[in-house]
Amino acid sequence: MSLMQQWEDMVSVFNDDAQAQQKFWTDYYLQEKGVYESLLEEPVEVVSGTVQELADKYEMDVVLFGGFLDGINESLKEANPVNELEADSQVKIDIDLEKLYYNMVAAKAEWLYELPQWDKLLSEEKRKELYKAQKRSMTVVKDKKIGRNDPCPCGSGKKYKFCCGK
Repeated sequence: MSLMQQWEDMVSVFNDDAQAQQKFWTDYYLQEKGVYESLLEEPVEVVSGTVQELADKYEMDVVLFGGFLDGINESLKEANPVNELEADSQVKIDIDLEKLYYNMVAAKAEWLYELPQWDKLLSEEKRKELYKAQKRSMTVVKDKKIGRNDPCPCGSGKKYKFCCGK
């Protein structure tokens, strides 16, 4: 069974027990934060090895580390095949810092995008720019509503109510 399937099974176990679910995610987020702190200390270094080796390096359970890899995958320069990962699969963590910061904001993961390590990696202006860009991407802009008596946008010259508005 792939690590992703094990991860999904592990997460779904807590669906009926809110207290256990809260404890699981709190523990996971603390471990995740530790891995990010370590990775962001030396971001230019490409980290590679088997999933098990990296899980051991960051002192995480291999299945939890598989979940971590799923979370960071979109922020890598080259994605890993997370759905096919096994403990002995080779992976590479080559982070695109701007994508990572943007995705952390999108995930509303304040505990990650407010890490002090970001101060050395991206300027405050760049972080604000990425933050605003992500927030703008979630803003829905409605087009101007066409009134019944307005000219039809199809260009027929008729009123909307007698043309496309029927």
